[in-house]
Amino acid sequence: MYVRTALATAATLLASAATATAATEPLSHPRIAAHFSLATSQQPENITVDRTGSAYLTFSFARQIVPVTPGGHEHVLATLPAPAKASTPNLGKAFLGGIARADDGTLYVTYATGTADLTGLWTVRPGGRPHRVAALPADGLPNGLALDRHTGRLYVTDSVHGVIYRLPARGGKAVVWAKGRALEPSSFAGANGLKLHNGAVWATNLDKGTVLRIPFTAGGAAGRIQVRATGMPSIDDFAFTGHGDTLLAARDDNQVDLVRPDGTHTAALTAADGLQTPTSIAVHGDRVYVPSAAYLTNKDPNLLLAHLDQ
Repeated sequence: MYVRTALATAATLLASAATATAATEPLSHPRIAAHFSLATSQQPENITVDRTGSAYLTFSFARQIVPVTPGGHEHVLATLPAPAKASTPNLGKAFLGGIARADDGTLYVTYATGTADLTGLWTVRPGGRPHRVAALPADGLPNGLALDRHTGRLYVTDSVHGVIYRLPARGGKAVVWAKGRALEPSSFAGANGLKLHNGAVWATNLDKGTVLRIPFTAGGAAGRIQVRATGMPSIDDFAFTGHGDTLLAARDDNQVDLVRPDGTHTAALTAADGLQTPTSIAVHGDRVYVPSAAYLTNKDPNLLLAHLDQ
């Protein structure tokens, strides 16, 4: 849908972490790299990784952005302002969601508070303070986020309204880019995770357990929504393993699935590997990052690292 002490160096973490037993191809050698604290609301929701392998995490209910370097150093980069009285749909409290990073280091995040003055897209430039660049509907739940570096546009899922917005990264008015039943919720939350890949916007629907592909038309509009995979309850965010359409999807029921281009899927990581309500995935080279927020387990939020066998 946070960080207690400084992490040790990556080598030390991998050497000292417990060996997991349930990972299956193409993942191997999963390790819990960091354990976080529920007492201080350290629950990682989303992640992006830069060229150096540094991870940038959003801590949903602490409203914080925290970078973690490959050497294990971390600090709170920014804390978004708290609303006077949060009334976020489905949650009731302020929620810091998706994160994307531009090549110049600018970070973008989605923020939902249930209030018109704070809900929307926020940005933090290197050395700067967080500020809102676009408003989004206060009665919605902006969640997944993806940046199109070629066009300078951002795409945002709204899990309550079941739509995908598009807006300029520099700020401005958000417009509904895609809508339809495939994106809508059936009970709690619809459109959730979001990625740009191979000429399309890809998204998940948490309630319906689906992976969706929405191709760009020649003019950049949304084409027909394609259902690419089904049967994954509580699917959250995801990441592609390479240039093809194979992806890894985090599921809130303590599972990471490998989803093949034909829509078949199998478990690659489970609770036996240490997952505690995994929320998102990042792939950097041969390394896979999986944050777990423990939203449903209320136990041991953490960051898992695994090797991706190419």
